[in-house]
Amino acid sequence: MERRDKTNYYLDISQTVAERGTCLRRNFGAIIVKNDEIIATGYNGAPRGRANCSDVGSCTRDKLNVPKGQRYELCRSVHAEANCIISAPRTSMIGSVLYLACLDAKTGELFGDVEPCSMCKRQIINAGIDRVVIRTAKDEFKTLTVNDWIENDDSLIGSEGY
Repeated sequence: MERRDKTNYYLDISQTVAERGTCLRRNFGAIIVKNDEIIATGYNGAPRGRANCSDVGSCTRDKLNVPKGQRYELCRSVHAEANCIISAPRTSMIGSVLYLACLDAKTGELFGDVEPCSMCKRQIINAGIDRVVIRTAKDEFKTLTVNDWIENDDSLIGSEGY
């Protein structure tokens, strides 16, 4: 039997973490790894003590037919990346890698066409994470370099200051 490569090993774990997600659209799982040690895990769900969409049985964004990637302020969930970052000390995250997997909440199938939202990107930058590795298929992934988000700051496009 061939041994699983480390990247897919960590993506397998992040995909398992995604199974804890409580969103009715997509469930994300994130883990932060540094020096081959898992620093933290996170999945998407309502803030502690609040009802999850899976408990309530409805999703505001679904009800309003909000397209993917828009109007996150209507979402009850804290994103997996944010929950993962909240659970880790910053000193452990500097120079780390965040592994991310997404499952379709209705089918449980892998959903590989994802990236962190703009707010999660900001948190990943501030956490000091170097790379984000995203599962795109069972044994496939893409790697995003966080420094590229800093150098190609899309939040400045069309802005004229604060």
